[in-house]
Amino acid sequence: MAVKPPLILFSTPILLLLSVTIRIQGHDFAIEEATIENIQGAFAENKLTSLQLVDIYLQRIENLNPLLRGVLEINPDARVQAEEADRERRSDTHGRRSFMHGIPVLFKDTIATNDKMNTTAGSYALLGSVVARDAVIVEKLRKVGAVILGKASLTEWYSVRAIGKIPNGWSARGGQAQNPYVAGADPCGSSSGSAISVAANMVSVSVGSETKGSIICPADYNSVVGIKPTVGLTSRAGVIPISSRQDTIGPIARTVSDAVHLLDAIVGFDPRDSEATSEAAKFIPAAGYKQFLIKDGIRGKRLGIVRHPFLDSLNASNVTTFESHLDILRAGGATIVDDFEIANIDIISDSAKSGEMMLLLAEFKSSVNDYLKELKVSAVKSLADIIKFNNNNPDLEKLQEYGQDTFLESEKTSGIGEKERKAAENLEKLSQDGIEKVMKDYKLDALVAPGISLSMTVLAIGGYPGITVPAGYEGNGMPFGICFGGLKGSEPKLIELAYGFEQATRLRKPPFSEPLDITREFIFAAV
Repeated sequence: MAVKPPLILFSTPILLLLSVTIRIQGHDFAIEEATIENIQGAFAENKLTSLQLVDIYLQRIENLNPLLRGVLEINPDARVQAEEADRERRSDTHGRRSFMHGIPVLFKDTIATNDKMNTTAGSYALLGSVVARDAVIVEKLRKVGAVILGKASLTEWYSVRAIGKIPNGWSARGGQAQNPYVAGADPCGSSSGSAISVAANMVSVSVGSETKGSIICPADYNSVVGIKPTVGLTSRAGVIPISSRQDTIGPIARTVSDAVHLLDAIVGFDPRDSEATSEAAKFIPAAGYKQFLIKDGIRGKRLGIVRHPFLDSLNASNVTTFESHLDILRAGGATIVDDFEIANIDIISDSAKSGEMMLLLAEFKSSVNDYLKELKVSAVKSLADIIKFNNNNPDLEKLQEYGQDTFLESEKTSGIGEKERKAAENLEKLSQDGIEKVMKDYKLDALVAPGISLSMTVLAIGGYPGITVPAGYEGNGMPFGICFGGLKGSEPKLIELAYGFEQATRLRKPPFSEPLDITREFIFAAV
C-alpha cells in the first residue's frame, strides 16, 4: 500500500505572519484579500513568483490552521508545481495563459487527486486509499498550470454519516473546523474548510461541492463568494458522490471575479460524466463566463422575491438589511417583483415530505459503492465496509458521540426501484410547477433571497444554479450573504447580478486585522 503523508495539523500556533503587506524583491505586495488579477499583475511585473505565493500561504496555514482547521493536508509537491509555473512564465512559450496559471487552489477532501495526498471525505476509513486517477476538474486545473496546494476539511462524509448529529465542519481526521469571524460559531458545511481557508486568506481560491447547500451555506457563513453551478456544468467524475441528480462542483473565492476565473477553468463536457455534462455543455458560452463581469450587470434585470418561507426565520434587523439590499438592486436598474409564492414550497422545503431524503439515501449507497470499487487500493469497498470500519474504530470516529444512523438507513436501501423513481418524478414535477413556472410567468431573470434557504430547497431538488455574495455582518460579527438563483444555464445572468451587487456594496471584510484579533478570541473560546 502506498504510504501517504499524515494529516497536516500543527501542534503549536505561531500566529506571527498576519501582516497585510509582504516585502518581496524590494516591492510591496498585499497578500491579504489579493485577487487573482492582482496576483497575475504582480507575476507580470516580477513583484511576485508562484513559489513565493505558495510559501506565503503555507506560512499562513501553519500559523492559522491549528485554530481554524480549514486545511486537512498539504500537497508535498505544491512548491514543485509553483516552480514549474514560474519556469513556464519566464520561458514565455505558452502565449496567453489562463488566469489560473500559477494560482494555488485547495480542494475539498472528496475530490480525488492522483498524487501523494489522500482523498477521504474526512474519515479514517479511506485514509491510505489510492485513487485510479485525478478527478476531471483536477485534471483541468493541472493543464492550465494551477498549483494544487492541498485538501480542505469538511463535514465528514458530507454529514451523511449521521445527519443532524455530526456538527458542521467536524470530521474524524480534521476535528472541529472554526468559523474565522466568530469563535464557536457555525462554519456551516459540508464545504466548510474550503470556505474558511479562502476567508482567512490561507489560499487564493478553493473548490467545493454541493448537493444541498454545501457550497452556498459555508460561503454565506464565512463571508465569501460561492457559486453552485447548474448540475453537469462541471464534471463529478472522481468526486466522492451522493446523488448524480443533485451533486455539483463549484468555486469558492473572496470575490465574484475570482470565482468566475476558477469556474471558467473547470466547466465542460466530460465523457466520464457524459449524461450530465453533455446536457449542461450547451449552456457554456463560447467566450466563457468572464465576459459577464459587468459593473452595471443589475440593470434591466427582473428579480423575484419569495418572502415565504425565505424571510420567515429572519430577525427584524436582518429583514431591514435585506430590504436595503433590494433598494440597492432597484437603484442599479433592476425591477423587483415582490411577494409571490412558489407552488408547494412547504413540501419542497421538507425533504421527508417531498421524497428527496428517501431518494438521496438510496442514491448514496449505490453511488458510493461504485466509487469505492474504482479505487486501486482501499480497505473499504462498500458502504457496509465503512459501517464495519466505524464499528471497529469507535473512538477514532467518535462513533459513540455522533453515531452513523444515516449510514445505517442508507445501507438498508435496495437501489433505485419503483418507489425511488416516483420520488424523482415528484421532485421534477415540484420544480416544473414551482421555480420554473414562476420564473416564466413573471418573466424573471433570477430569484433573490437572504441567506441559504433558496439553495437548500428549490435550487437543490432541481439542479439549478445559485451564487451567494457577502451582504453584511450581524452585531456579533457573524457574516451573512445574499443569494441569486435561477434556472439551468442561467449563470451569465447570475454572474452579472452577483458582480453588480458586489461592486455596488463591497461589503466583505477579512475576519481579523492583526494577530491579537484571532489569538485572544479563539484561545479564550477554546479554554
